[in-house]
Amino acid sequence: MKRTYLSVSIALVFGMVSSLALAQSSTPDQTNTDQAATTKPAQRASASSTSNTTTSNDTKRVQQLGAIQVQAQSLSLGGGLMSVQTAPKAVSTITRDAIVKAAPGATFVQMVDSIPGVNASTDDFTGLANGNYSIRGFTSDEIGTTVNGAPINDSGNYKVYATEYGDAENYGDITVLQGYPDVDTPIGGAAGGSIAWATIDPSHTAGVDVRQTFGSNDYRRTFLRLNTGDTGPVRSWLSYSDNTADLWRGPGQQKVTKVDGKTLWTIDDNNSVSASFQYNRQFNYSYQSLTKAQVQKNYDQSYDATLLTPTDTNFYLLHTNPFRSWLVSMDGEFKLSDNLHLSVVPYIQYGNGGGGGGSVFTESTSTSNYNWYQYTNQDLNGNGVVGGKTNKALAYSISNTYTMRPGVVAKLNQDFGENNSLEYGLWYERPRQEQSQSFTPVNPTTGVPSDNWGNTDLIRYQSGAAQKAYNEYTATETRKAFATDTWTPNDQWTITAGASYLWVQRSGFDYQYPGSVRPGYKQYGVADFSQTFHDWSPTAGVKYQLNEQNQFYFGMGKTFRAPINGAVLQNAAAAYFPTQTVPLSSFINKPETATTADLGWRFYNDTFSANVDAYASNLNNKQISGFDETTFATVYLSLPKVHMRGLNTEASYKITSNWTVYGSYAYTKSTLEANLNSLGDGIYSTTGKTLLNTPKNIGYVRVGYDQGPFWASLDAKYRSAIWGDWSNTQRAGGYTTLNLSAGWKFEDFSAWFRKPYIKLNMFNLADRQALTNANNISAFLAANPTKIKDQNGVTLFASQPYYSLLQGRTFMLTFGASFF
Repeated sequence: MKRTYLSVSIALVFGMVSSLALAQSSTPDQTNTDQAATTKPAQRASASSTSNTTTSNDTKRVQQLGAIQVQAQSLSLGGGLMSVQTAPKAVSTITRDAIVKAAPGATFVQMVDSIPGVNASTDDFTGLANGNYSIRGFTSDEIGTTVNGAPINDSGNYKVYATEYGDAENYGDITVLQGYPDVDTPIGGAAGGSIAWATIDPSHTAGVDVRQTFGSNDYRRTFLRLNTGDTGPVRSWLSYSDNTADLWRGPGQQKVTKVDGKTLWTIDDNNSVSASFQYNRQFNYSYQSLTKAQVQKNYDQSYDATLLTPTDTNFYLLHTNPFRSWLVSMDGEFKLSDNLHLSVVPYIQYGNGGGGGGSVFTESTSTSNYNWYQYTNQDLNGNGVVGGKTNKALAYSISNTYTMRPGVVAKLNQDFGENNSLEYGLWYERPRQEQSQSFTPVNPTTGVPSDNWGNTDLIRYQSGAAQKAYNEYTATETRKAFATDTWTPNDQWTITAGASYLWVQRSGFDYQYPGSVRPGYKQYGVADFSQTFHDWSPTAGVKYQLNEQNQFYFGMGKTFRAPINGAVLQNAAAAYFPTQTVPLSSFINKPETATTADLGWRFYNDTFSANVDAYASNLNNKQISGFDETTFATVYLSLPKVHMRGLNTEASYKITSNWTVYGSYAYTKSTLEANLNSLGDGIYSTTGKTLLNTPKNIGYVRVGYDQGPFWASLDAKYRSAIWGDWSNTQRAGGYTTLNLSAGWKFEDFSAWFRKPYIKLNMFNLADRQALTNANNISAFLAANPTKIKDQNGVTLFASQPYYSLLQGRTFMLTFGASFF
């Protein structure tokens, strides 16, 4: 490659992010898995071509040993639910072979449910309602997630909203690191492992892929993808999907529109630039989380279908989730010399929207209520007067988050001879996030909000300022330097050692009840606050390859997670409240850290493959929510120690050329090693208790059949019981779900009407009812009828856990084909 072309290419990667929307891409047909199964992957993994980049720093010796890679393509690994791994740590990858047979609207959360150690659930099988997941007891906001090498955890609270990112037809593969991320992963909030997925590369053939799905609860989904094929050295795809469904319990509908794209410019055999984007616009009504008592009374209930009273805050039209987002990223891969490779991933992410709810305002013209929070001199109830005897009125509240997040990851792979390779680089980003809760009137007759997005027609104080429950701004500057060295002294041994240094600064302001002078709701906060967190995260691992079938490994890593922005700002605001009596030290944030060790054995042959991994994790300073009795506000505290111990196993067996079986099992013992000090609600006796939402046993089995044009699979997933509160006084029972998938691939109808197929996906065949996830993380004690007191004589506050529910029997039928 000429130096002038290389310089231009690198400049494009850094300087043309804003023009990515013009570069759309194309992909192979969803039902055609031949390309994924027969194309030999690049030795140096690219973040946008494969999610499994654990081999990106392989030495030249390993790159030249193709026996395992060649053999792997002849193995039957659970129909794509299991893959050959070589890293000295816990790794699992879901391949495209399994993804193409999954439900068309499934998110990556639903896809990874078979992986050992993963506990995933969703409010809705359509994939339109996000989902809940944990890995080995680490919650989703403690697990880093990337798409094509770009981070998607919320820059403020580290949560992941899976519905926002991509269509299943565009997934290439999905990789889970159960214990700890690679040191080069651009994640600032991973105390536990990581999840990565990559979109498929554009195909060389032009055409249009069409999918149409119908299903339970009036589920309708249309998917279109335009493939440009080769246009010189560039090939692209652009996809569009429209997804709608009624809520399976309660009133309301979900509507999500997605536009994805990818372009690949192959400069030559050693240099390439890819660009991708994901756009999402959704307007969903929410499912109401229920207590056990509510579930026992009526499993199918949710928010109120009608406006039961003039001030019914439980009315479903108030409980919304409007959101727009997009993510644009590039991946430049350049060979600078025979021994030096450069990878650059710039990205920018945008998000705007939030969650709706109900609130009650008091109408008043009195000057004594001037600028009182939730008092207004507007006629909200529509009776023609302000105030009077009927002075209460319903309002719509919207908690809005606006995010703009630019960043870049750059790393070099340098070979020192045949047996040593060094990977090193930098990650930098500076996201800005604005968060607030404002209010808008609703139609007093219909309950319809004036503006679901909360941009116009806001309820205001008498002074004219918009009323808000809070108003926050956070700038989070993140810097990370990392390096990993891999040494292969011979064909049997691989030794790796690495470290990263993460520096995070959160700065901004936080006002609670801004502008209010109402007693108990007076404005307080901090106008200018900044806090910095930084630490080292070392990792090390060793693998011994006994022979082509057997390998043994041991890996250990330390992780570091800076506190969420809410903890930094809200704790600062509460600490400096004028009448605060709690010591300042009680509000100091401590980063979460964890040390994890993996010890494992892997075996691969033509009919049977298995992986057994024993692990231990020590989590320090787990962030929890507490209650400040001075400000009556939620603050964030730390639980000193949590220990996770367990076993993850998975295996695949090829019964015949047509029949395969895959199974995984996870045993997790997660123990709280300290009492929980909630600050204002008492000290709870939690030492020795089990972490909530963490089942001790999880099992998964799938039997698959594939013969000619027909394929089918039946799978079962078992989850043992979970605790709904930190004190382990309320238990949600275990359950098993049965799911069925089947399809038929027809012959081409003509040269322009190709690869028609039909696919059936059915969930929860036995129509089980179950509580899947405890959502009230401040449920320290489910009930306290005897008024138990803590060691200081404080009566412990009780709060009922509330849960997500398992959807009943559901089906989806998809028709698809490719044209031209």
